[in-house]
Amino acid sequence: MRLVKDLVFIIAGTLMYALALTLLAIPNNLADGGLTGISVIVHYAFGWSPGIVNFILAAIIILIGYRVLPRRSVMLTVITSPLISLFLYLTEGLGESLGDPLVSAIFAGLFIGIGTGLIFRTGSSMGGTSVIARMLHHNLDWDLTRTNFVLDIIVVAAGLFIIGPLNTMYTIISLFVGKKATDLIIEGLDTRKAVSVISSRAPAITDEVVQHMDTSATVFEGYGGYLKEHSDMAYIIISKYQIMRLKRLINSVDDRAFVVIHDVRDVFGGSFSWPAKKS
Repeated sequence: MRLVKDLVFIIAGTLMYALALTLLAIPNNLADGGLTGISVIVHYAFGWSPGIVNFILAAIIILIGYRVLPRRSVMLTVITSPLISLFLYLTEGLGESLGDPLVSAIFAGLFIGIGTGLIFRTGSSMGGTSVIARMLHHNLDWDLTRTNFVLDIIVVAAGLFIIGPLNTMYTIISLFVGKKATDLIIEGLDTRKAVSVISSRAPAITDEVVQHMDTSATVFEGYGGYLKEHSDMAYIIISKYQIMRLKRLINSVDDRAFVVIHDVRDVFGGSFSWPAKKS
């Protein structure tokens, strides 16, 4: 069942990615990052088919990277990369210039980002610089999206003399929009917040949280490095929409509590996903 879902995501993601290039980017003389960006730049320079060039280059990179990537990721990438090349080949020449490179760049980046996010969610990659990014993520724990973004910028900079400075800057805008769209697809719209509350009344605060906010909280025993006093800490995971309510609740229990709030990338398991049980 999971494999079927992954295949649906891969097909939808690769089709959206390819259409964004052939209908929006290429007709408006915009490039892209990664291996497809190299293929598009080669297309501008020599007129070669970006689908065929992408297929050849992706095959070479996959052969280099398959040893260090997880077996499942290699299997999915072997499916993903030819699909991108196939959809690029089938839709070449279908698009026409919109006459506004900026609008084209924004929407090309949006759809490329959504397609990339769908592909990344399955654990696959697009068989180009994303394979390199995934290798660095797998071995060095580098951030997948940011690493891919930097590699994309390097590719775009290399195409400066082919598409010109103005279209290069439009392409960078497209990459930035694409990165944000990819983050939204991977992380979701409802981001979580982790709240650390250092207070002598931390147990009372967690009781209020459990009772009034239908979520759980954890209390840790702590020791202050400055005052050399024992002080408990409550650790709470909530959605961003509950922040103001939690602040008011904490203040009502202990208006001198020290509170730290930061974003968390992912939350699963435990009692966060359903209301806490009340006694």
